[in-house]
Amino acid sequence: MQTAPDRHEYPAHWEADVVLRDGGTARIRPITVDDAERLVSFYEQVSDESKYYRFFAPYPRLSAKDVRRFTHHDFVDRVGLAVTVGGEFIATVRYDRIGANGMPASAPADEAEVAFLVQDAHQGRGVASALLEHIAAVARERGIRRFAAEVLPANSKMIKVFTDAGYQQKRSFEDGVVRLEFDLEPTDRSLAVQRAREQRAEARSVQRLLAPGSVAVIGAGRTPGGVGRGILGNLREAGYTGRLHAVNSAFPEDLEELDGVPAHRSIREVAGPVDLAVVAVPAERVPEVVAECGEHGVQGLVVIAAGYAESGPGGRERQRELVRQARSYGMRIIGPNAFGIINTSPAVRLNASLAPEMPRPGRIGLFAQSGAIGIALLSRLHRRGGGVTGTTGVSTFVSSGNRADVSGNDVLQYWYDDPDTDVVLMYLETIGNPRKFNRLARRTAAAKPLVVVQGARHGGTPQGHAVRATRLPHATVSALLRQAGVIRVDTITELVDAGLLLARQPLPAGPRVAILGNSESLGLLTYDACLAEGLRPQPPLDLTTAATADDFHRALTAALADASCDAVVVTAIPALGESSPDDATLAEALRSAAASAPAKTVLVVHVELGGLAEALSAAASTSPTPPQPQPQPQGGDLPRPGQQPPVPPPLAARSSAAGTPASDRAPASAPAPAQARLIPAYPAAERGVRALAEAVKYAQWKREAAEPGKVPEYDDIDERGAAELIDKLLARGQGLTLGGNQTCDLLTRYGIDVHRSLPAPTPEAAAEAARAIGYPVALKATAPHLRHRADLGGVHLDLADEEQLRRSYGELTALFGPPEDLWPVVQAMAPRGVDTVVRAVTDPAAGPVLSFGLAEPATQLLGDTAHRLIPVTDRDAASLVRSIRTAPLLFGWRGSAPVDTPALEELMLRVSHLVHDHPEVVAVTLEPVVVAPRGLSVLGATVRLAPPPARDDLGPRTLPVY
Repeated sequence: MQTAPDRHEYPAHWEADVVLRDGGTARIRPITVDDAERLVSFYEQVSDESKYYRFFAPYPRLSAKDVRRFTHHDFVDRVGLAVTVGGEFIATVRYDRIGANGMPASAPADEAEVAFLVQDAHQGRGVASALLEHIAAVARERGIRRFAAEVLPANSKMIKVFTDAGYQQKRSFEDGVVRLEFDLEPTDRSLAVQRAREQRAEARSVQRLLAPGSVAVIGAGRTPGGVGRGILGNLREAGYTGRLHAVNSAFPEDLEELDGVPAHRSIREVAGPVDLAVVAVPAERVPEVVAECGEHGVQGLVVIAAGYAESGPGGRERQRELVRQARSYGMRIIGPNAFGIINTSPAVRLNASLAPEMPRPGRIGLFAQSGAIGIALLSRLHRRGGGVTGTTGVSTFVSSGNRADVSGNDVLQYWYDDPDTDVVLMYLETIGNPRKFNRLARRTAAAKPLVVVQGARHGGTPQGHAVRATRLPHATVSALLRQAGVIRVDTITELVDAGLLLARQPLPAGPRVAILGNSESLGLLTYDACLAEGLRPQPPLDLTTAATADDFHRALTAALADASCDAVVVTAIPALGESSPDDATLAEALRSAAASAPAKTVLVVHVELGGLAEALSAAASTSPTPPQPQPQPQGGDLPRPGQQPPVPPPLAARSSAAGTPASDRAPASAPAPAQARLIPAYPAAERGVRALAEAVKYAQWKREAAEPGKVPEYDDIDERGAAELIDKLLARGQGLTLGGNQTCDLLTRYGIDVHRSLPAPTPEAAAEAARAIGYPVALKATAPHLRHRADLGGVHLDLADEEQLRRSYGELTALFGPPEDLWPVVQAMAPRGVDTVVRAVTDPAAGPVLSFGLAEPATQLLGDTAHRLIPVTDRDAASLVRSIRTAPLLFGWRGSAPVDTPALEELMLRVSHLVHDHPEVVAVTLEPVVVAPRGLSVLGATVRLAPPPARDDLGPRTLPVY
């Protein structure tokens, strides 16, 4: 795209889509010679004041010389970027490299002057801030380390852009101009500013989709039976509070309304803005619809249509083009192949989905990548009526389909500070940006519970999802999610069980559980379930089958008053006899007792007591007003692959039979007051206890996260020397496994000493090596099939003299073959201790991961390995050592001496430093690491170097391209 004099090819990797402060999208790309007309048109739409601020003088129009200067770049010393919406410029930025004298220069000069110009109509949208992030990243890539900008004092907006960016800077004032100079190296503050802006922009982009002021359903047919008509009916029946429009190009010209909704042949005919368009037309018609929506100023799309990436390579390219087209107009997309979105807020009441019934309003945010799983979750929330649901319904629901644009990360940004959402439930089949998800999950979990179930764990990536593959096993991914505070469950049943407990009850202060009820057997089952989940149950209190409501009340009150109790599980079975309480009486007794200790967790395990769950809701006086019967929705214009089953009617609609007048119930949108918390009920002890155990672990994580650890610094680390060595080694090839001496040399620079070993290709060489090292020694076979396999006889220890060494050498070769097949080495003996393994590996999707376990075959067979994301803190290292199941072996199990775990933790922190400081170190294995009562010995080490994989969590804000 550039002319011959230009020095570099067009840098396509600088192109990026970004979300602006108001939630709209824009595209950033390099300016080329083909942009002359766009530049002139853009400049004509800039006010005289903005032009004056840019050029420090009246500058009504650009000359031909100006246009050439601003469109001809070498992409090294002169770079220009433009922000476009609908293909037209709305802002530009450029830098020119300068020398110490302020004149144009080339490398190695590392300073550049930078200047911005933003159309007045787009000022205040965060355009300049996004441009600064991108031009700074480009400059760093080209060897520029510092920007200088001259700004008129009256141009306060531009000064604020620079000062708020978080870079280290200095300011001076001379000749009536403010001169700002700032280093481009990212700082903690600049990254914090960038991520805060990212959160606000992405949250706003989702908020525009979930709370639109007007909605158009494009593809609503005149006759029942299609998807578009069905969604239009769902919106009407939900009581959507905004303006609603039906759009179909096949409507006759004289049709003015469809089901009482204004009808239009094209969205262009709609008088007034449209915030959200639900696109329910066949895939081949979608591009035309998207173009019309973009030209009309629609802010977002929900694309129901299928036939995209899930249908194969052709559909994948069609999906990418859909995203490119929508983003070019500043629109975001839910879908394609989406089930839809729901917002139960009384101010919105949006059901732009295929769900035939609006779910109960509540405090749970629900995200599902699968429409089928989404409807199953909504249905289960309905079925789990009574005490579990009540007002604990859904705040917002998003089913992203192929999630070509809006993903779980975007919705997490929205829910993070959404005042209407207390608990987040997510069904994920893929994670497009694991590093970002981990960061957002950690921040969200610190504010509210985040429960995740992962689908497609063993069956590969769903056809419609284009994501970077991870090489990490599922168990490792789950461990990393838990490290971030995510409550990881295995099924959607567990997802609902845990979510509803977290939504209705306080977090337990600890794992101590009291159990009481009218069935000894059910109490014992609950006791066993608690032990299996790592809780600390007290012996069950059997109230006998003759227990009355007063008996339950007294027992629960006493248990809650006990300082040694953190939570109570109440077990109940049907009982006969005149003294046996009915459901409503028992529910009221439990509720009033629980109100005496609102800070403690209470749940019920019941058997065949369907009415008790409903009565528990009624007793709390917080059930929503029963919804009125709604007609079954009609279909739409797109053929349905299979009719979804209707959502079961809310069980809470029957709760008035338990004795709570409808007039006494709280509004559906209001959370239950603390003194009237709903008590969740579970049909099986295992399910209730599992949910409680997850709440206990999450509460523990929150307490620990409130005091995060530190990444300690070590004065003896030679980071620069290691970098020089790595550069020298990588100059020999793109990827290589280091030899023994090279490995030791690199690790030594980070304070990691590896026990010396010498090759022993013959018995004589072995004897000579032993004399050099000093007896006693070890003789080891290091061939890949025998490495670290002492159980096979490939390691001989404590060889006190040459005679023993030569005898062991003969036994080794007799057992396994000639020395050239064994790779024998002689190594000094280390103090005895526990053999462990420390590994670090860089995954292309998740990033660098540190792992720890014992160096035994059983550990590998059982998967007893712990993992943490790098960089690890001192708290991470301590928890890593203690989180494996075989950790007692390190702390004096069965009378053995405890080993030096502080030394082990320091070793892991040093490995973390090495991998974090040098991304080219893509794999490190220290095996075995023998941890003795005092100190440790690293007996084996391998290091692999390679160019680091690209990171999508650093650099300027960008929207992913799938």
